Amino acid sequence: MHDPAQIERLLARVALRDRVAFRQLYDSCAPQLLGVALRLLRRRDLAEDVLQDAFASVWHRADSYRADASQPMTWLTAVVRNRALDVLRAESVRRTESLDDDDEVEQGVAAIGDERPGPLGLLEQAADALHLRRCIDDIDGPQRQCLALAYYHGLSHSELAAHLGSPIGSVKVWLRRGLDKLRRCMEQLA
Repeated sequence: MHDPAQIERLLARVALRDRVAFRQLYDSCAPQLLGVALRLLRRRDLAEDVLQDAFASVWHRADSYRADASQPMTWLTAVVRNRALDVLRAESVRRTESLDDDDEVEQGVAAIGDERPGPLGLLEQAADALHLRRCIDDIDGPQRQCLALAYYHGLSHSELAAHLGSPIGSVKVWLRRGLDKLRRCMEQLA
């Protein structure tokens, strides 16, 4: 778990270009932030690139962190998440541009093997997304909010408790119950 006060101190020292603090910040936070990037990108090579870009950005923009606006880990997660979303958008544009020439697409698939799902796979993904959305809509407010913050922002139990201003025990219960409801709902729809 990350100590928000410690991360905040490290960010303040990074803003002053303290390389030792930057290394400590990286060592402390990189594993969790890599997990955030991996969940969004689903490719380790892209996630590692995003993490490197995000930390380069942190090095240059650490002075823009405001403790009164967000928890330090939330801010770092947002930096990684925004970089990952930029990569996803760029990949989408690249794919769209590559579809302009069918010959290039056929050659690319034959040469490197396309890992993207076909039409049936896309349909199954869309159906799964609809099922998941229905299940999430059935989950109560605090449980839904905890699940979203944990998944999309990569917040730990203690970070969730601080963010929501709730006891850590309540946060753990909300997460466990929310996940149980989500699992049962998805099993019923399967």
